[in-house]
Amino acid sequence: MTDLLAKLYPAHLATLKQRSDAALARSGHDHLVIAAGRPRMQFLDDRPYPFAVNPHFKHWLPVTRAPGSWIVYTPGQRPKLVYLQPHDYWHVVPDAPAGYWVEHFDIAIIRDADEAKAHLPKDTARCAIIGEDNAALAGYVPNNPQVALNYLHWHRAYKTDYELGMLRVASKLGVRAHRAAEAAFRNGASEYDINTAYLNAVHETENELPYSNIIALNQHGAVLHYTDLNRAPPTHSNSLVIDAGASFHGYAADITRSYASKQASEFQALVDAVDSAQKGFVEKVQNGTNYADLHVRAHHVLAGILRDQGFIRMSAEAAVASGVSSVFFPHGLGHPIGLQVHDVGGFQKDESGGTIAKPPGHPYLRMTRTLEPRMVVTIEPGLYFIDLLLAELKAKPEARDIAWDKVEHFRQYGGIRIEDDVACTDSAPENLTREAFAAA
Repeated sequence: MTDLLAKLYPAHLATLKQRSDAALARSGHDHLVIAAGRPRMQFLDDRPYPFAVNPHFKHWLPVTRAPGSWIVYTPGQRPKLVYLQPHDYWHVVPDAPAGYWVEHFDIAIIRDADEAKAHLPKDTARCAIIGEDNAALAGYVPNNPQVALNYLHWHRAYKTDYELGMLRVASKLGVRAHRAAEAAFRNGASEYDINTAYLNAVHETENELPYSNIIALNQHGAVLHYTDLNRAPPTHSNSLVIDAGASFHGYAADITRSYASKQASEFQALVDAVDSAQKGFVEKVQNGTNYADLHVRAHHVLAGILRDQGFIRMSAEAAVASGVSSVFFPHGLGHPIGLQVHDVGGFQKDESGGTIAKPPGHPYLRMTRTLEPRMVVTIEPGLYFIDLLLAELKAKPEARDIAWDKVEHFRQYGGIRIEDDVACTDSAPENLTREAFAAA
């Protein structure tokens, strides 16, 4: 894989230079200066929170553990990496820069964070400095010019071949761990132990993952972002929702699967129906598909499943129009993914900024752009039995068209979510997740 990435990296770097040239021209700056970032300290303590590198920094090179470092790019020149290797015996010092990307950078090694100033452009007024406020050095304060960020964030949606390669590897790592987690569930493990099996298989710490794992047994599957991880297994493990990812050189995989126990055949039938619908939505990840329209389409399909399986007695159209479908499917169909698990630019109107509004009644959708080749998005429909939302529905006129006995019976299963990472291409979509499962 390293040989392939080495071949793809020069074209990736050339693309970043072109985008940066245009962004700087638009914002009226001469230099792009990117801070890797610095750890933030916990309140009233001397311990830092886990470090998360600036996504703009790791866009340029596969380095995620070099706090205090900087990248400087001036159009027409080689990019420069100012790399902090501190004199420190309390912590592990970052390894010296090495790998296929090193030959493309001028590299300056520093031992103290303040030494970076000697290697940054002198005229700070001509610098677009991208980073968090705590990365600031005297005279070098991130200004994050919105004009430049709008351009960079818009184009970040279009992945280079190098980035697609990174995302494929991340998916393979995530799938390997998902298979281990499913096996643990089948063996009756607790949520905590399922998560441990996942971590052992993915070979990443919880802080290295792109987000906190969601490991939800039974009714916990109705909590969309459940992360409590009970230590004791339930008396009967009827169902599992596992939403867990992986990282590879800073690129994220975001994968969700729902499983029924062998005894829960009725729930398996509902899982199968959602899985079939999800595959249909994936097929629509094509050039020209409006993502918001696909989300609304998903509501109609899922409402049809609810009707076909006897949960509601109204038409799918009525369920969507009345908001009933949102009781059972209360989140968005998915989001952009890449350097961040919820990547930027999902609502942008164009490369100058602006916002494409969400459809009325769908406040949690995370993307409204029209799909184009090289975009990578998640497709994650779901059906849930959420007590809070069901209680609100019972007070509405539509409650008469709900099969409450069946809904009550299915509360024990919590819910279903099935999520794949999918790349839009010039032809059929590339399902990074399903292809990784097939290869495994």
